[in-house]
Amino acid sequence: MKITFITNFVNHHQIPLAEEFFSMIGDGYHLIATAPMEIMRRQLGYPEYNNKPYVINAFESANEKDKAIQIISHADVVVIGDAPEEYVTQRILRGCLTFRYHERWFKNKPWYLTGIRGWKNIYQNHLRYINKPLYMLAASAYTANDVYKIGAYKNKVFKWGYFTEVRENVVEKTLDVSMKKSITILWCARFLSLKHPELPIQLAKKLKDDEYDFHLDMIGIGEELEKMKELAKQLDLCDVISFLGSMPNNEVLSQMRSHEIFLFTSDKREGWGAVLNEAMSSGCAVVTSDKIGSTPFLINDGKNGLIFRSENLESLYIKTKYLLDNPGQRRNISNYALFTMKNIWSPRKAAERLISLSEALLQGKATPFIDGPCSQALPIRHF
Repeated sequence: MKITFITNFVNHHQIPLAEEFFSMIGDGYHLIATAPMEIMRRQLGYPEYNNKPYVINAFESANEKDKAIQIISHADVVVIGDAPEEYVTQRILRGCLTFRYHERWFKNKPWYLTGIRGWKNIYQNHLRYINKPLYMLAASAYTANDVYKIGAYKNKVFKWGYFTEVRENVVEKTLDVSMKKSITILWCARFLSLKHPELPIQLAKKLKDDEYDFHLDMIGIGEELEKMKELAKQLDLCDVISFLGSMPNNEVLSQMRSHEIFLFTSDKREGWGAVLNEAMSSGCAVVTSDKIGSTPFLINDGKNGLIFRSENLESLYIKTKYLLDNPGQRRNISNYALFTMKNIWSPRKAAERLISLSEALLQGKATPFIDGPCSQALPIRHF
């Protein structure tokens, strides 16, 4: 089978999945980049992957773009993300199997406030293909809600996401009563308003007032950082909070493996949130906002993580306090999180499942999966 992914630029979150596809189908797999990586991301230390044998940089020259278009034309399956429509228009019109992958569409405003230009785009790129073999890979649990509202992709949306590396050498955590009692808590994100860095700081205040023995580490930089440092100082939390600044991804993962609890506090503007994959793969017991795109797909509340109501400090406090009060459950949750990522939401499983789903659709059959990647995604009603 020949499978081609089309994206704007290649980033490190795409590589684990790409490597699995390449290991399975070799030269039948391609990852096409339609734009160079932004300078800002290069300055932040994002690696580039031009040396990968499956990467085609269509933006480099007319010849490379023509090569990319030929690969797309002859592929059995094409998956397109944030990339120009010109790469897939003729393919879709010919009735060739094509997937889009999107996070939620209406992060910032309701669907009914979409302007004339937006509705033209929706019709041109989505509604006019309603009878074509064009499907949606939902890189957010809320994508199905959004596309169903405008009448697109009915019964044609499948669970998808971002698939970060899952290391086999991460071991399950054991309960050792002789271990230190101070609980390590981690938060990692850019210090932006949508990430709500004030919530873990306010949480730390409540935990300290309740005389819990803990330490909160916060990783990241951003426009809200100095404001958050001042907030921690005002609340007399400098002894229980450390601001660790920015660090490379491998160091972030090392920090995750050394912490017991991970807090993910973004609001609905967080499309997916690959940091949740990484925290679960590192064996953290996570407490995550219900509006984050990855949360309903990855988390079974109370089993492999805990879900709190977005932007609600009291809900965050109750969930975190539960983990502090119940070390046995904290261990069980972290171990089940690791199991989930190794056995259901790993890059290998995603690659295998997309191939199986594609084979089923090409034969006119339904998805063979009832949960996890490539199972049917329906609108969420309980959040």
